[in-house]
Amino acid sequence: MVFHIPWIYTPVRTILAIWHQLTKTEVRNLVPFCNRKRSTWIVRRWFCFQIPELTRVSVMMRERSRVEDTMYAMQKAGAGSLQVISDFDMTLTKFAHKGKRVPTTHNILNNKLLIDDDSTVKMKELFNTYYPIEIDASLNPEEKLPYMVEWWTKVHDLLIQQRIRKDEMARAVRESNAVLREGCSAFFDCLAEQRVPLLIFSAGVGDILEEVIRQNHVFHPNVHIISNYMDFDHTGVLQAFKGQLIHSYNKRAGALSHGATLRELHGQPNVLLLGDSLGDLSMADGVSTAQNILTVGFLNDQVEERKESFLNSFDIVLLRDETMDVPNAILRFIVSSEISKVHREK
Repeated sequence: MVFHIPWIYTPVRTILAIWHQLTKTEVRNLVPFCNRKRSTWIVRRWFCFQIPELTRVSVMMRERSRVEDTMYAMQKAGAGSLQVISDFDMTLTKFAHKGKRVPTTHNILNNKLLIDDDSTVKMKELFNTYYPIEIDASLNPEEKLPYMVEWWTKVHDLLIQQRIRKDEMARAVRESNAVLREGCSAFFDCLAEQRVPLLIFSAGVGDILEEVIRQNHVFHPNVHIISNYMDFDHTGVLQAFKGQLIHSYNKRAGALSHGATLRELHGQPNVLLLGDSLGDLSMADGVSTAQNILTVGFLNDQVEERKESFLNSFDIVLLRDETMDVPNAILRFIVSSEISKVHREK
């Protein structure tokens, strides 16, 4: 049985009507007569209502107000002004799944189909030597740089010696434990639907990267990739790697050297940047017309040791988060005006 109480029902309807109007109007414009403290409180409460994912304990921000201001500016500009630049390994893919490390694109090549047992041991030794250096919070990027060059060069030389066959790589990917983050397919699909360019900037192996996203059915026309690509001879055997070496701490040079690719995206001055390393912050350096850049860092490993440096560098830091919930929420917020427009037209 439902009881209608007019003296409650009418005010509730009024409140709901006002709330509905708030969803259609920028909150900052509705509080001109409030004092600054109360205005900020209203805006932040509204922001939390719009994007509850940002209130999770795994989400940290050094300057929340800057994040809010940037996101409002990007939303106002709309999907047509947005591009996404993202790392791949441990950013779009999970760091761990079911208690085990998820292989990077280089690690996927560590397969008996492609390399022998001796090379498998050497790959592991190289990882154990150089990965601790890559994530060492006590070293700055300049100090890490020569070690990263050594690591990538040795791995590539090792792979070339194995004479890897191109026609075996798809099977190696299928047999690997490579897993995209939960919600990654929705992220790719939304970007494609809204015609937002996605530039994947990876220090991994581009051929493997492409195969991973292809097998996950998210290789849409809006996806562009800058990475280390293999060079096969006429028989389909790996003989070299193409172009300039890209590793985790020279992405700025990589960005500038791929200026032609980035110039194709010059009409999108707002950038959502995703990465899992401080070196990823330079991926947008080639975007000469950038107006607003929002950076999201996935802090996957050695969280306590690296938390401070991540907070000082990324706008939003996600602690041991294996999902794309926050990037998806940010994307929905930015393109929400476009989605509302489509619904109205229907």
